[in-house]
Amino acid sequence: MLYQAFRPALFALEPESAHELAFGSLDLAARLGVAGWLLPRVAPSPVTAMGLTFPNRIGVAAGLDKNAEHIDGLAAFGFGHIECGTVTPRPQPGNPRPRIFRLVAAEALINRMGFNNAGIERFLANAARARWTGILGLNIGKNFDTPNERAVDDYRHCLAAVYHRASYVAVNVSSPNTKGLRDLQGEDALDALLAALKNEQQLQSDRHGKYTPIAVKIAPDLEPTAIEGIARLLVRHRIDGVIATNTTLARDAVRGVKHADETGGLSGRPLRDKATEVVRTLARALDGALPIIAVGGILSGADAREKIDAGATLVQLYTGLVYRGPALVAECARATAAA
Repeated sequence: MLYQAFRPALFALEPESAHELAFGSLDLAARLGVAGWLLPRVAPSPVTAMGLTFPNRIGVAAGLDKNAEHIDGLAAFGFGHIECGTVTPRPQPGNPRPRIFRLVAAEALINRMGFNNAGIERFLANAARARWTGILGLNIGKNFDTPNERAVDDYRHCLAAVYHRASYVAVNVSSPNTKGLRDLQGEDALDALLAALKNEQQLQSDRHGKYTPIAVKIAPDLEPTAIEGIARLLVRHRIDGVIATNTTLARDAVRGVKHADETGGLSGRPLRDKATEVVRTLARALDGALPIIAVGGILSGADAREKIDAGATLVQLYTGLVYRGPALVAECARATAAA
């Protein structure tokens, strides 16, 4: 495939620079109208979740397009949905570079990006320029310097801002790269946050005459009892979906691999089993009450199917795209079409 021919040149660059080059090229191809000619066709296989009809089960995870700048380029891959962000109320630079590392031998990445983004106003302006009209998830978070006691204010602000533009809103309380963020997954903190978000959702629904579903993204490093507790809260607050999982802090699967000692969240193949087990635990606890969107370690169609068999309705890709390229989307769509 074309991507495999160019991958050595991209991998010779620092990861963030390679990302910028790849997306600059993709955006140009999209503007010229030739991106679709260069990428495999993805056959439709519709599925309904969160009250939305997705053309196929495969989406792009948040983090790949933090500022909603590359929607039209990503659309050419054939995704059934695209999730952009994480966005925060105010712009922030994130952590110093280098902040993303390839663990090539393990087909993995470690990132400590730190919610680098241009802020909610620029994010929405970028999204508004996109020509694509498919299912768009907008992923929201809090600024790094907003204390957890006031985190609800940041999330409500972002939810109100993106509500009219989003097909669904993803709530990120699970990145390991914003200090203290994962504490928001604790029972009391999450209970208060979900109550506030459902209240804001109702206000915005009345204002816009449109119901925009909310999904919550959780970490893979939670104990089963904590996952079950989160499931109960999601059901109690009538949350529309759950995304499992974010990156992991665990390093057992990459011990001895170059860059394994870098701080940040680990993604890619070493996360696959851990993320799948979280999906299974959620599926048992939720018993069909709301859909699961699975993320983590999907580098083949078989990996995607494994997530569906574990109880997910949809899957999302990120690190697999870095190692496999756009052909992975069509492969995963085929593998999950009959699920």
